[in-house]
Amino acid sequence: MSDETRLIPPHGNYRELLSYRKAEIVYDVTFEFCDRFLARSDRTIDQMIQAARSGKQNILEGSKASRTSSEVEIKLTNVARASLEELLDDYHDFLRARKLSLWSKASREAQFVRRLGANPDVTYAQYQEFCETRPSEIVANIAICLIHQTNYLLDQQIRRLERDFLIEGRFRECITRARLQQRRQTEKEKSRHPSKKRHGDL
Repeated sequence: MSDETRLIPPHGNYRELLSYRKAEIVYDVTFEFCDRFLARSDRTIDQMIQAARSGKQNILEGSKASRTSSEVEIKLTNVARASLEELLDDYHDFLRARKLSLWSKASREAQFVRRLGANPDVTYAQYQEFCETRPSEIVANIAICLIHQTNYLLDQQIRRLERDFLIEGRFRECITRARLQQRRQTEKEKSRHPSKKRHGDL
């Protein structure tokens, strides 16, 4: 099975999308993060959870829409990408405002999260212990690593969808041109033989 086949499963089968499974983990991590580290009165809770949910749900809705409209699928997948980018910024703000450290990509911790996330069958269960016991700095960085992984998958997915959309558009244009050409040819032949009766004419 090719990487592209794994990336874009049969239309509507959103649970097989790697991007959806990652986004689902991002949502679960964010829900736990907000519950543990943000005050109930903090309006950021709704903002972060809604952004995480939007990322997940728009991948789902885009996949379902793919059965009838590739254009809608691309649009909703882009909305998911934008929502996760907004969530990423919220985590960065959390760390910066509290003067907490942001892991570098080359750090041992970030590499560990990337290795854990490299398994396509990974679920929130593999992160649960860290998210429920580690301090906010670590959980926020785990979430940031996961969002980067999800966004990478979405970027690949969007490029593939856009390419397929263009190919499909060109194919339809070719079919339309062929039909128009056939129609013109038929009309031209009729004009050359105006008195020729068709089968069934009286």
